[in-house]
Amino acid sequence: MPSAGTTEHLREQRKRQTIEPIVMRVPEACRYLGIGRSTLYVLIGEGEIEIIKLGSSTLVLTASLRALVDRRRKPAEDETKVAGR
Repeated sequence: MPSAGTTEHLREQRKRQTIEPIVMRVPEACRYLGIGRSTLYVLIGEGEIEIIKLGSSTLVLTASLRALVDRRRKPAEDETKVAGR
């Protein structure tokens, strides 16, 4: 039977594994949103997605990706209007 210390250690490991990164590279950002590389760069160019440059790497802010999804998401009341037609 595992000791209380071992159980607590396992809980901490699980918490660490679910931490979302602050930034991600372009290929990961594309997978995260389910879009292509060129579409991602269009969104970056339009100012919809925030990036930082670190050396030659382009890093996409995860919070920016989430904000994009929230902005583009249909409100629940719009969906009920469509369904009620």
